[in-house]
Amino acid sequence: MKKPSPKIYLYGAAACVVAAMALGYYYLFSSFTHHDSTEYVYIDRDDNIDSVFAKLRPIGSHHGMSGFITLARHNDFGSKIKTGRYAVNPDEGAFTLYRRIKNGQQSALQLTIPEARTMQRLSALLARKLMVDSAEIAKALTDNIYLNKYGYDTATVSALFIPNTYEVYWNMSIDNLMERMVKEHNAFWTAERKQKADAMGMSLVEVATLASIIDEETANNGEKPMIAGMYLNRLKTNMPLQADPTIKFALKDFALRRIYHKQLKVESPYNTYVNTGLPPGPIKVASVAGIDAVLNHVEHNYLYMCAKEDFSGTHNFARTYTEHLANAARYTKALNERGIK
Repeated sequence: MKKPSPKIYLYGAAACVVAAMALGYYYLFSSFTHHDSTEYVYIDRDDNIDSVFAKLRPIGSHHGMSGFITLARHNDFGSKIKTGRYAVNPDEGAFTLYRRIKNGQQSALQLTIPEARTMQRLSALLARKLMVDSAEIAKALTDNIYLNKYGYDTATVSALFIPNTYEVYWNMSIDNLMERMVKEHNAFWTAERKQKADAMGMSLVEVATLASIIDEETANNGEKPMIAGMYLNRLKTNMPLQADPTIKFALKDFALRRIYHKQLKVESPYNTYVNTGLPPGPIKVASVAGIDAVLNHVEHNYLYMCAKEDFSGTHNFARTYTEHLANAARYTKALNERGIK
């Protein structure tokens, strides 16, 4: 019997190597996901190796998951899980994805700070975008000792937040969040803005407080500097602001469309019908337009305003109380005709 040629063994070995390489490529380097677009997996503090696999399975292909699980099982992944938001890209394999998750190379996200009316509402909205839960955020934002570290208290902390969209990491802590908001607040309050506030004799919190009231008075940014000028005229003469939005805030009833006389007597430091000057702090997270409206207010002699009877969202302004009563009568008539209570 003729002895096989050594080349046969060589070819066989080469075939085995090629097959092994092909399998390795298939499981580790071909596309991990069966999706055509980038998906994201969120790994939090409670995750273990099995829950990470469970989160990846709806995204990963069969071979991709096999490759990822093999890498994880042989590299003690379970004891070194790092929290974060990780992109699963359609053009990368299990090896690349595993390496990024193992090293904590997460993807940033866009966090929008809204013009929230309460810190509870802000906490809930932030928790929807971040790993930290709403209870932890709410606890921090209602803790004077904690807030004092950043120069605020529970009445003034709304003034810290500047509505905008910021690039952050999903697993940022509450401390990281507050430090980032301080940084963005300081960047927003440029030397020019601070100079304008100083010239008006107002602190940055006071500017934000007045801006928050103006924001609640109208959504019309073009009218806000006029309203700011009117409220500043009242402050100069020690006249109560008599701002209806502060009554809604004091009552914690933001759905009110009509304020009655009995509601103007609510006992609260935010009742600007009873108390003169500004309330203790903002009644919402003030908008950039509202803040700039205060800083760039229109100089005029108006002391009164009343919503227009056409429900356009704008106001009739008046210099005297007699003129104001005539404007108010027209608006009340319009409310009655529409059955608004």
